[in-house]
Amino acid sequence: MAEAPLTDNKKINLKEKLALFSEQWSARIVGEVNDSHIKLVKVQGEFMWHHHDTEDELFLVVSGALTIRLRDREIHLSEGEFFIVPHGVEHMPVASEEAHILLIEPKTTRNTGTDDNDRTVEPVWI
Repeated sequence: MAEAPLTDNKKINLKEKLALFSEQWSARIVGEVNDSHIKLVKVQGEFMWHHHDTEDELFLVVSGALTIRLRDREIHLSEGEFFIVPHGVEHMPVASEEAHILLIEPKTTRNTGTDDNDRTVEPVWI
């Protein structure tokens, strides 16, 4: 993982950061708070069922809409709404059209949870 850029005492503009990349399902780190990363990700379509053994994961919709599928229900999120997936809970993020999501999660969180496959990516700083 790339080293963190100097962001102390500097505001972060989410629209400017989102304009720096186009890849979907490949989060970019834009900040850190204590032991957590603040990430931006562009999503469309279905991701995959996965879970995180020890990390909770916050999904905040910056633009568009996101559905978080759980095994027993679906959580529909619109712009400005967020949902925290507790650790150990299997989930699948889905977006029918491109959505921009802010994630807050521990630095150790892998995007595919406990699985290691072709969708596993190492996030980079922007």
